[in-house]
Amino acid sequence: MMIMRSRRAALAAIASAASLALTLSACGQSGSGGSEEKSSGSTKGATIGIAMPTKSSERWIADGKNVVENLEAKGYKTQLVYGEDQPETQVSQIETLISQNVKALIIAAIDNKSLENVLQQAKEANIPVISYDRLILGSENVDYYASFDNTKVGELQANYIVEKLGLADGSKKGPFNIELFAGSNDDNNTKYFFNGAMSVLQPYIDDKKLVVQSQQTKLTQVTTLRWDGATAQGRMDDILTASYKTEKVDAVLSPYDGISIGILSALKSDGYGTKSKPLPVLTGQDAELASVKSIIAGDQTQTVYKDLRELAKVTSNMVDAVLNDKKVETNDTTTYDNGAKVVPAYLLEPVSVDKTNYQKVLVDGGYYTADQLK
Repeated sequence: MMIMRSRRAALAAIASAASLALTLSACGQSGSGGSEEKSSGSTKGATIGIAMPTKSSERWIADGKNVVENLEAKGYKTQLVYGEDQPETQVSQIETLISQNVKALIIAAIDNKSLENVLQQAKEANIPVISYDRLILGSENVDYYASFDNTKVGELQANYIVEKLGLADGSKKGPFNIELFAGSNDDNNTKYFFNGAMSVLQPYIDDKKLVVQSQQTKLTQVTTLRWDGATAQGRMDDILTASYKTEKVDAVLSPYDGISIGILSALKSDGYGTKSKPLPVLTGQDAELASVKSIIAGDQTQTVYKDLRELAKVTSNMVDAVLNDKKVETNDTTTYDNGAKVVPAYLLEPVSVDKTNYQKVLVDGGYYTADQLK
């Protein structure tokens, strides 16, 4: 009897141990599954930090709104801040976002070289960073870049000038007077816009078919800090006073609509916009509402349209993919070297817009309503 009981006790102990092992194994699997659920599910309702440059530009307001809408449609919360063109303010805002435990950062840099330290903080907090439209320089802690084909933007502007002056088809030989403007010297996109434009314009300048009366042709001579329209207006005033006492301006390369508005003000103050002194061909970028109205009115001549809705969509998809360990879609892995690494990018296509196609591109495309353009 004692032997039987001992055997029964041993068998019971073995069964109990096996049961315990199975239970622990099941708990382990459940825990693992719970961890995976937490990992993939933790992004739902997570907060994404969005740092934009300024509310003084119509386009950045639209960018912020579009990014927020796209992320919230995916189930994320958002924290949107504007640095009002003050680099130190933007750095402080990003530090605050990091301290609030955002799960990812989308940054359109005010000064593309001022963020290295704060991005190191993001890295240490395991927060991925998407550089939005303006490439952040000097930091390896930039995961992806979402923008447009910035070189093509400049090419579109320059080709438009060449075409409108009649140089493209040889119907006119020139010479024509042109003045050159570029964006902010602390924005990496500035060199891409300018170099793209000059790849088209330089041969005509070399052949004397285009003449820069101010002789200001180097990028360092033509930048416009913070893309400021008033700064551009002041520079255009100075150029007209110094270099156009008897000459007339036939074209102005302007990289951005806000700069174009400032240039227009200087030109009109100098008597341009009349039958005897017509306004020059004047380019722009971003298809801002005021400039599209100006184009319709016959003042500004052209702008480069960049569908910010698509940029916001691409960026939010990047964030969603990164946070859920999915493949991030890119289409350029060689061009954008920020000095610390080549940042994988997704580039969208820009479109040239003038009086002939604004209806089809902007109104029919749903970017503006007809009433907005009245």
